[in-house]
Amino acid sequence: MWKITYRVHRQKGNEPPHYETFQVEVDPEEYVLDGVEKIWASEDRSLTFRHACHHSTCGACGMRVNGVEKLTCITKIKDVVQDGGTLTVEPLRNFPVVSDLVVDLGPLYRKMAAVQAPAVHALSMTPWEGQNIAPPADIPMRSADEEYIRLPDCIECGICISACPVAATDPEYFGPAPLAAIQIQGLDKPELLALADSQEGVWRCHSAFECSAVCPSNVDPGRRIMDLRRQVSAKRLKLA
Repeated sequence: MWKITYRVHRQKGNEPPHYETFQVEVDPEEYVLDGVEKIWASEDRSLTFRHACHHSTCGACGMRVNGVEKLTCITKIKDVVQDGGTLTVEPLRNFPVVSDLVVDLGPLYRKMAAVQAPAVHALSMTPWEGQNIAPPADIPMRSADEEYIRLPDCIECGICISACPVAATDPEYFGPAPLAAIQIQGLDKPELLALADSQEGVWRCHSAFECSAVCPSNVDPGRRIMDLRRQVSAKRLKLA
């Protein structure tokens, strides 16, 4: 077992942000999230953080670990700190802090909805087909030849937005995940073309590729934004 120091960002309500330290005994094979849970269970029940699936599916536990965006449920302690060292855990950047390590991801969800990539989307083949079970009334049925257009593999964790240097300076910028969602769908819809080819669309990206470097799902939003630029340029030439 190792003994390490967790340096944890704390912020409640309107109080200024500060850091508190906790000495935690951990197995180096455990994950950063395990240590945060130990602090909550044994040291401070007021510590606020998000977690759910513990296997990189839900995206709830996105945080900054030693300054780098990570899903803490799949980040092993031994990969980010040594025995006796200090591990700093902070909330994601570029989102309002709700409490301690929790941020408001509402801006991301609203932008995903604006680019027609809602959090809940009907699949081409629904699980109710061939079963004597009625689908929920608020989920439309889709025909088998319709394409499932939500961004594959994106778990909407917000990590790409946190890492994006443009998002840090311009909250209106659509950002990596929403623009990647447009790239997946293509630009046949005029409204998506207008969003992509706007001041807060693909031309606002500085091609830093920080988003792709930290994406835990290998969506590669940086590459997708570059491809979307190509698509927008082709549309411009065709319409000229």
